[in-house]
Amino acid sequence: MTIQRPGRGSRIMGIGAYRPKRIVGNAELVQSTGRSDTWIQRRTGIVERRRAEPDETVMDMAVEASHKALADAGVPPERVDMVLLSSMSNVRQSPAGAPEVAHRLGVGSAALDLDAACAGFCYALGVADGLVRSGTAEHVLLIGSDKMSDIVDPGDASAAFLFADGAGAMVVGPDRRQGIGPTIWGSDGGQRRLIAHSASWTEYRDSPERPWPTMRMAGTEVFRWAVAKIPEVAGRALAAARVDAADLDAFVPHQANMRITDVLTDRLALPPHVAVARDIAQSGNTSAASVPLAIDRLRETGAVAPGGRALLVGFGAGLAWAAQVVRLP
Repeated sequence: MTIQRPGRGSRIMGIGAYRPKRIVGNAELVQSTGRSDTWIQRRTGIVERRRAEPDETVMDMAVEASHKALADAGVPPERVDMVLLSSMSNVRQSPAGAPEVAHRLGVGSAALDLDAACAGFCYALGVADGLVRSGTAEHVLLIGSDKMSDIVDPGDASAAFLFADGAGAMVVGPDRRQGIGPTIWGSDGGQRRLIAHSASWTEYRDSPERPWPTMRMAGTEVFRWAVAKIPEVAGRALAAARVDAADLDAFVPHQANMRITDVLTDRLALPPHVAVARDIAQSGNTSAASVPLAIDRLRETGAVAPGGRALLVGFGAGLAWAAQVVRLP
């Protein structure tokens, strides 16, 4: 059994992002979804999103984001002890994607996949924090990478305009001070059908007349759940980190919907100086990639300085949620 080393903390050392080159504006989706640009912007806040190339995979995007994160952290691949890949859209069920990512990066360490959907990156950050603080790993590379265009019906008038593709990565390593607050996480499998595939692979196999299984979402019910549940989760994360909303420099919720972000910001009573991540306008909902992509956007625009304190919150299919307060690199 590994015993946590006295005085050993963990921190985020670097971050990297990958956004596919292809930009898809709302006007391009009118014919397939029946939703106008005005309607999409009013209901979701999305102006455009990124779509990966047909032959581009979850692992391809993860590798690109990881290169940037490792360079930002100044950590060579051979010093990484664990690769965590959070994704819900790897269409090849086996083998896991993380070992491929590790191999392509030149990392010869342990590697595993983690699927908590849109909460996945915050889940992975909680796992990485525990691995480093316990001494089980010196450096953990965690990645959120999703190619949602592979698993969503392009004609789904309730969801196709929401989802997008991309990847974000972080390197977590040791520090004398603790830079990652306690992770507040949980799940409610009783509501698993609110965001779920339309059928299982065996149902599709046994009934060829069934349409190809795609992810479906009960949007209204998910919205109501998120605005009711997530403010309480965020409040618990603040309390666990022993900080107040006024102590924050940034609020980075999963980029699910701009209306959800607005409600969460209001219910948390965030003061005006707190930068609120609104990357969904340009990136859409990228599931496990949305939190690191949103952080990268805040850094890119100068909205948050290095060392800023941020509240991260992920939530989505499962239903699952996770939140923590962190110091940004």
